[in-house]
Amino acid sequence: MSSASSADFAPDADLSLATLRSAYRSGALTPRRLLHELLGRARELNQRYRLYIHLLDEAELESYLAALEARDPASLPLYGIPFAIKDNIDLAGIPTTAACPAYAYTPERSASVVQRLVELGAIPTGKTNLDQFATGLNGQRSPYGGCPNPWNTDYPSGGSSSGSALAVSLGLASFSLGTDTAGSGRVPAALNGLVGCKPTRGLLSIEGVVPCCRSLDCVSVFARQATEAAELLALAVRHHPDQPWSRHNPAWNARPVGGGPAPFRFGVPRPEQLQWLGCNESPQLFEQAR
Repeated sequence: MSSASSADFAPDADLSLATLRSAYRSGALTPRRLLHELLGRARELNQRYRLYIHLLDEAELESYLAALEARDPASLPLYGIPFAIKDNIDLAGIPTTAACPAYAYTPERSASVVQRLVELGAIPTGKTNLDQFATGLNGQRSPYGGCPNPWNTDYPSGGSSSGSALAVSLGLASFSLGTDTAGSGRVPAALNGLVGCKPTRGLLSIEGVVPCCRSLDCVSVFARQATEAAELLALAVRHHPDQPWSRHNPAWNARPVGGGPAPFRFGVPRPEQLQWLGCNESPQLFEQAR
């Protein structure tokens, strides 16, 4: 089987929040320099992995970079943190396609959750590939091309948020936004060795998100670590009283992962509910994970 080369795949690329914060505050790195390096690498990798439908260029990034250069790195919790956006979530001035060119439109405003992250200092790097209209779980149903798995390119990336998962697993973004209606965030996270956070419906606004099923849609977060996913969720949550299903984040849900003494409980399916579909390895792997 063929697999991604070490030059392509950067599972150890350190774009963690803590590392970038430290580098910015010490003056060892600037957002402009980081984004220049990431864009160069993304252009090269995109030819093979097809993860970006629209990669922002230097001109499109300028307003974000200029705004940060007028600020103290310590003044914003996500100062200079690069993130990718699934292309069914609006970014102002950049086409939203939902992986359907005939459907494309250019929004004047960013989705609420994107605007919130930008206000906190994060920098959008581009709009990522997906199974068309977020319908699919393998990341191959796109007219822009299917996304291979960076761990082994003979395998699929998972979907529908395929490009968003690859942006983080390939070391091109610290985190990314996807959507999850019936597994579209968690499946590609699992297949790319990432944390996929599907929050309770309504914690993150779906205003500015192309609907798949309004009553079930959630914006999801891809990150390298559970602690970062939890922090990003806590930062991005904003109650919108004028939006259906919007809700407040309870205080107990906003505490850091591992930061409290509360007991941890989780559900396990009954044996008769488990289906392995002929895979002999899955039962043992499931027991180890449990």
